[in-house]
Amino acid sequence: MKRLTVMLFVVLLVVSFGLSAQAAAEKQIVLKLSEVHAEGYPTTMADHEFARLVEERTNGRIKVEVYSGGTLYGEETAAVEALQVGDLAFARVSTSPVSSYVKALDAIQMPYLYNNSEHMWAVLNGPVGQKLLEDVEKVNSGLIGLCYYDAGARSFYTTRPVRSVADLAGLKIRLQNNQMMVRMVELLGGTPVTGIGPNDVYSAITQGVIDGAENNWPTYQNMGDYEAAKFYTLDTHTRVPEILLGSVAALKNVSAEDMAIIRKAAKDTQEFEIAAWAQKEKEAEAIVRAAGTTVIDLTPQAFAEFQTRMAPLYQEFGSEWASIIAEIQEIGKAYR
Repeated sequence: MKRLTVMLFVVLLVVSFGLSAQAAAEKQIVLKLSEVHAEGYPTTMADHEFARLVEERTNGRIKVEVYSGGTLYGEETAAVEALQVGDLAFARVSTSPVSSYVKALDAIQMPYLYNNSEHMWAVLNGPVGQKLLEDVEKVNSGLIGLCYYDAGARSFYTTRPVRSVADLAGLKIRLQNNQMMVRMVELLGGTPVTGIGPNDVYSAITQGVIDGAENNWPTYQNMGDYEAAKFYTLDTHTRVPEILLGSVAALKNVSAEDMAIIRKAAKDTQEFEIAAWAQKEKEAEAIVRAAGTTVIDLTPQAFAEFQTRMAPLYQEFGSEWASIIAEIQEIGKAYR
């Protein structure tokens, strides 16, 4: 009788444990995160770190599944739309598509706005940048701005050295189809060329269709363009950060406690991503320099000339955000 009682207790214990495990599994919330970049890319690495922190800090109540390489949404605009209707919980996107909802985000994308990376992060992590991030949610876009990520700086690479504005005169420069960027090159005396895809830049340079293009260190190296345009001028004309977004609709059933954890986890991945980006840039730069590429650092005087040439552009594209731009420039005085 005693043995039967023990066996019955064990059976009840096993059943109870099984039901508890099932209940815990049923309570777990699984959320999807969309990323267009491949595995190993800095933002993708940060996505996984975000997922790890959320699951760890919620004791498994929330699991974030990262879908990289555009496997869920190949275009960032499509991911943003999915966030708005609640078909997706998180997405890492460029600031550019988000500025459709918070127009003032255009202010932080102006050419030659930042003196260096430290200046940009002082802005983004300070009152200016954090207010813009909060505004993403406040304007009822259906989106939540969680944190900024680094995407480096874009600079010119050409078939002949560019050490001053005068050296850009007449050069045909491939650009993305962006009116502000087109105007930037025009004001620098170059000839903007659009309509050439990123995979065709190398051949366009070697065939003489263009004299160069512009991009960040990793892209310059990854696409092999450094083999065709052997002069890389670090004018760092634009620094457009990335943003990790959340969905108001998809996260509506998440408790206030867990939402606080999610927001904090996102913020805590920023330094992780910045470090990963810096490492990526370092590796790309080493490859480019080893190939004999001439890397040109502008003198402070030359950089100031590039900035000065942007005055008409700031009137045309930034007059609405004059106060924000002025505040950013004031912050920059400490980072010259």
